[in-house]
Amino acid sequence: MKLPSRVQLIDVGPRDGLQNEKQPVPAATKVELVRRLQAAGLREIEVTSYVSPKWVPQMADNHDVMSSIQRQSGVRYSVLTPNLKGFEAAVQDKPDEIVVFGAASEAFSQKNINCSIAESIERFAPVVEAALAAGIRVRGAMSCTVGCPYEGEIAPERVGYLAGLMADIGVQRVDVADTIGVGTPRKVQAAIEMTLKHYGIDAVSGHFHDTYGQALSNTLAALEMGVWNFQSSVAGLGGCPYAKGATGNVATEDVVYLLHGMGIETGIDLDALVDAGVYISEQLGRPTGSRVARALLAKRVG
Repeated sequence: MKLPSRVQLIDVGPRDGLQNEKQPVPAATKVELVRRLQAAGLREIEVTSYVSPKWVPQMADNHDVMSSIQRQSGVRYSVLTPNLKGFEAAVQDKPDEIVVFGAASEAFSQKNINCSIAESIERFAPVVEAALAAGIRVRGAMSCTVGCPYEGEIAPERVGYLAGLMADIGVQRVDVADTIGVGTPRKVQAAIEMTLKHYGIDAVSGHFHDTYGQALSNTLAALEMGVWNFQSSVAGLGGCPYAKGATGNVATEDVVYLLHGMGIETGIDLDALVDAGVYISEQLGRPTGSRVARALLAKRVG
């Protein structure tokens, strides 16, 4: 078993983490969160999304946020663009990468974006084409790769089908996402295996939610396959509005602690990352969702 010696983390806290907050989070707070994340050593940050404010009011300040962040060289800033209209708005703000999405579950696709998997990919084809023509990278988020709130368990073949569709329209790399956090190591490995029929290992990342406390186990299972890109969310922010009972993304702090404990480099300063998580948690008026952060904070006080 050869584990990667280095892992690249994409922090999705500013976008995926904050999009479902009921209270408005000021643009200045989001900008400060991005500043703190990059200061802690994050080299990829998912900043915002260009969706209708009617559906996701929390992201209505996308332009303000993107035009206010202090960009650092060597940091990749990505944004979610659900359609061509969203992409046309996003391109004005010069993201390094756009994210399109699809589900491995037909029922989830219908409930989430009111169309079939194949139709969703058809909708994204012109977005991907426009992004690549503009020199912007494209990542595909594949949701519900091991389980769906409506269909239950998802066959690995469905993940392969979705990965193939994404590859066909020019998506450069994909996330294998356990959107509702029901996955266990073998199931996650089966989903990754099917994805690897269409993408090389360098173009595959893991995105695990911690609903059943399996996110770190699933991260290790992906590492064992050679995966070295992962998404996580500072302070464990976020959840999935369409999945009843689904808790947030795995906390970036917890993943970093795991990786550093295994001698795997991340380039991230864990203490500075904990401080970034404390900052945003205080702004939201609740404690951090990261177990590692809580343990380290208790030690600081002690």
